[in-house]
Amino acid sequence: MAVIAKDGYIDLVRDRVENFHGNQLVYVGWDDHLLFSAAQAFPLPPEMPFQALVSDVMPSVFNYHPDFRKIDWSTVQWVVDGVKFEPDMGKSLKDNGVGHKSLIRFKTPGLNGINGTRL
Repeated sequence: MAVIAKDGYIDLVRDRVENFHGNQLVYVGWDDHLLFSAAQAFPLPPEMPFQALVSDVMPSVFNYHPDFRKIDWSTVQWVVDGVKFEPDMGKSLKDNGVGHKSLIRFKTPGLNGINGTRL
């Protein structure tokens, strides 16, 4: 169905990178763990090391799931904006190809939610 805007309507994009005070919006989703029904959004500095995302930021949300403590980080499979990749944990988000409004998905082989239910 087509939508016609009224005269004088101005589209204000509020999630532009300029509105995040030097940060960028990064989404992180954990595959096969639907206790988190959607990717989580974080305003993060582009210079943040990828390792800090894993060790400092992600636990703030995902640590509530019992599988999080069982993750073998050496086996995690990563996808950024639909492309598989192997992050360099010492390099920045920016240097790992993570930009404003990027979606990072991670899959943890052998961990498929509470009792394998994908929850």
